This record gives sequence, C-alpha cells and structure tokens, in this order.
Amino acid sequence: MNPRLAAARALAAVLSGKASLNSSLPAQLDKVEDRDRGLTQDLAFGTARWQPRLDLLAAQLLQKPFKAADADVQALLLVGLYQLFYTRIPAHAAIGETVGCADKLKKPWAKGLLNAVLRRAQREGEALLAGMERDPVVRTAHPRWLQKALKAFWPEQWEAICAANNAHPPMILRVNRRHHSRDGYLALLTETGVGASACQFSRDGIVLTEACDVRSLPGFAEGWVSVQDEAAQLSADLLELAPGQRVLDACCAPGGKTCHLLEAEAGLAHLVAIDLEAKRLTRVRENLDRLQLDAELVACDARDTASWWDGKPFQRILLDAPCSATGVIRRHPDIKLTRQADDIPALAALQGELLDALWPTLEVGGMLLYATCSSLPTENTEVIEAFLARTPGARELDLATEAGIRQPHGRQLLAQEGGHDGFYYAKLIKIAASRG
Repeated sequence: MNPRLAAARALAAVLSGKASLNSSLPAQLDKVEDRDRGLTQDLAFGTARWQPRLDLLAAQLLQKPFKAADADVQALLLVGLYQLFYTRIPAHAAIGETVGCADKLKKPWAKGLLNAVLRRAQREGEALLAGMERDPVVRTAHPRWLQKALKAFWPEQWEAICAANNAHPPMILRVNRRHHSRDGYLALLTETGVGASACQFSRDGIVLTEACDVRSLPGFAEGWVSVQDEAAQLSADLLELAPGQRVLDACCAPGGKTCHLLEAEAGLAHLVAIDLEAKRLTRVRENLDRLQLDAELVACDARDTASWWDGKPFQRILLDAPCSATGVIRRHPDIKLTRQADDIPALAALQGELLDALWPTLEVGGMLLYATCSSLPTENTEVIEAFLARTPGARELDLATEAGIRQPHGRQLLAQEGGHDGFYYAKLIKIAASRG
C-alpha cells in the first residue's frame, strides 16, 4: 500500500472520532512495505502535529468543506499539504503520489480536486499562511480551545509550551538500578558510540543525542534499560519506597512506572497494579517479563474497590490518573484532534472520584502520589485542592524535587524542548482515618 494512503486512512479514523493514531495506525502499517513504515508513521504523526494549521489553510483553498463521509479525502489532502510544507519530498512527487491515492479510495472524483488544491498550495500556500499568522491557531498549530486554555493558565510560558508540543521529543532512557548505575550505563553507551547525557532531575534518566533502535542498546533485551520520559521517572523516588511496603499502582498501563517502582525497591512486600482494560495489562506483563520483575495485575475499575481490594491497607499508592494528556502532545499529536474543551471537566470529576475511592485503601501514615500527564491546572492543582477540602484526614507533603513550577498544590512540569514531558505531581499523607 502507498504510505500516503495508509497514513490518510489512519488519520481519517481520527478525524471521524472513531480512533486514536495508536489504535488506527498499526493496522495500516501492516499493509505497507517494511521500507515505507517510517515514512507512513512520519506522514500520520506529522500531519496530526500540524493539523490545526493545515486545516485552516485547506479551508482557504477549498470552495466548500468536505462532507463527513469524505473524511478520507480530507485526510489525504492534509497529508499532501504536510508533505509540501514540512518534508523534503519533492513537490511533484508529493502531489502526484497523493492524488493517485484517490483511486484506491474508490473516489476518482477527488483526483481533480486534490490536484487543483495541492498545486494551488504549492504556488500560494506560503503567502496564505503568512497572511494567517495573526491567528494564534495558525501560529501555534494548536486547536483554539487548547491555545486559549494554555494562554490563560500559563501567560508567560504558553508559547514555549506550544513550541515544545510541536517539537519532536527526545529519546530518554531509564537505567535499571538492579543492574547498573546511571554512570555505569553511560560508560557502556560511550563504548558503543551512542551519544548520551544524564537527565537533570531523574537519578535514573539518560537522554540520547539521537533516537535509536532499542535493540541496539546494550543489554536492552536483558532488562538493563527501558525507554521512559524523565518526568514519569520521578514517581519512584517521590513515593519514598521502603522494604516491606504494600504498594498500589492505580491506572498502571503501559507499566513503565510499575516496573520502575520494583526496580527502585527490591524489598517491597507486594505490588498490586490495576488498570481498567485487560488488554492494556498485556503490555504491562510484557514489560515486567523483560525486566524479570513481578506484580499482581488486576483488570478492574479502580473506583470499585469492593471488586479488587482484599482489605489490607497499602503504605504507598501511585495514582497516575486518566487525563487529557496535554503534557505529552509531542508524543501523541493526535490529541490535538481527539480532545475537546468539554472533556476537561469530565476528566477532573473522574480524577476526584478515583481519589475518593482509593483513599480508604491507604493506611494511616501512608502516602498517595497523584500524577497526571496534563498541563492544565483544572486536572491538577484544582483537583487536589478540592480533595483536601472534603477530606479531613488528608494533608499535603512537599515534593523532594526542583523539577517544574510550584503550584498552590503540587508541582507542574511543562514540556521542555529537548527535555522532559509535561507532567504534574502532588503528594498526600493520611493523618487520620476517614469518619464513617
């Protein structure tokens, strides 16, 4: 299959609200030649990254918008525009190959339209975009609701946040303490000619100068190292783990933090890792097996404690709550297409429900670490503020890190070009049992 067609089909499912790229793209990648998989991924993710900008340009070039049934043609047009403005593919190849895909969609009428629009974009696109630069959606390539929210919450940083969201993320490793120190693994990378440096905030983190195939990393198959962003790595130390503790990792998939907790403290008495979907736990088990670690995995709704909790209190809880994922847009650019402003209050309500449900499972004196990969205070400090107000036995603790910006509650890490993702942490201690 033509990589442009594969990317467009994956994107069409996203534009139609039926899927994310993580769910729609793998099936399309299976249909292209191995040599074209990288190009297909770049076309899909790159088009999603710049879609808010490209979509407004397309609106200028089209006489009327596409019908809902023609989301595939719309996606194909956006893929064509992405090639013209953000890749080194020659214009004649970008246009010709993209137009040719219309036959495979069984919509031959679209060939003339795509050809005319893409050729006009080749001639006039730069001038049209320049004339639209005053629109912050065009300038930042973020949907209007998100651009406005970031500007309102982060008036000094919002443009830097958008720039970081549009940049390609670095490849960051987490060294397994059970096998090597960070310095020791850095030495191994130097010996193999891999450029790398220590992360600023995570004691286990290494950022690579250039991304590489994980199979080329020393000891990857043996579990010496994993791929995980620096911000996500902070949870293991912030939890203050100790031998003999029972630990709960709520909403654990894909399991990076689960594994890190076990690497950081080999003497844990028990670790329970739960997630809503059983199929997501398959990835968690794969990660545990590669690292030769073990945890009790349970597929359930974390809020329904009667269905999974044995009544034995936990000394530590990590709640990596479901969120808008606005802090990891650079890794999942289709978030710009799939998230809407109305999602945020609903997510904040869910986060509050999870806190309320899990708090009774924590023993008095125990700690709960609340985390999200959101950049929006609505899901972060405001959620913690509301929880503390309604929970007399909860108190907030300071976080032992200089990462991020201190908030009224917790610390907010904003996405950094060349550095960590956007993330949020708050740590709570249970000073008294809830009144029943």
